[in-house]
Amino acid sequence: MVVLATKLYVEGDARERSLDSLRSLVDNELGELDVEFELGVRHDDFPSVTIEGEDATVARNVLREEFGEIVPDLESGETYAGTLESWDEDGIVLDAGQDKGVRISTDELGLGQGSAIQIRERYGLVQHMPLRFVYGGDGDPSRLAEEEQDRLYDWTRGDGRLNVNSATRAEVRATLNRAGHAQDYVTVERIGLLEQSVICTEDTDPPGLLASVGEYLPAELRCVVP
Repeated sequence: MVVLATKLYVEGDARERSLDSLRSLVDNELGELDVEFELGVRHDDFPSVTIEGEDATVARNVLREEFGEIVPDLESGETYAGTLESWDEDGIVLDAGQDKGVRISTDELGLGQGSAIQIRERYGLVQHMPLRFVYGGDGDPSRLAEEEQDRLYDWTRGDGRLNVNSATRAEVRATLNRAGHAQDYVTVERIGLLEQSVICTEDTDPPGLLASVGEYLPAELRCVVP
């Protein structure tokens, strides 16, 4: 079984649609392999995938690579994935499936000046988005992984983004198109099952896009402005 490092936290019909979306994503990743899989959702909203078949080991590795994995125990110095749970002036807390969240202080984010709240705004970090980190343990502080720092820095060098949670990629695309913004974005990049990043065109103003589509999306929206 693989516990995926992305959360399924919506309810009702949205939960069923999200499960269907996840089932399609997993099926696309494993379609060429000789396996059967079954989806479940843990009490903490992390989905689990039980895999059987000749290529089960390969399939588990494919899912770990694509989604990241929630593991029962964290080892000092190793890189893991968690989801953004909370934040304050002094740092952020990631949910990595442990009883207690993994706290990363502002200094260990490696994302420039300002408080963790200001950094969250600058990089458009929406709640529940997956982030990779290096676990401290043994008295050492945990820190954001270098690959994550590089990804977020790259976001600020592009043409701007609008990050969204609580919606699948298909739902975000449909909302943008219905609101008349089909020409205002390049693509919708999936950063988690229910966390998406709308990559704007060169002429699109991310805050303006947020103002236009915000009423249609019952979600948290954050802009990345280059």
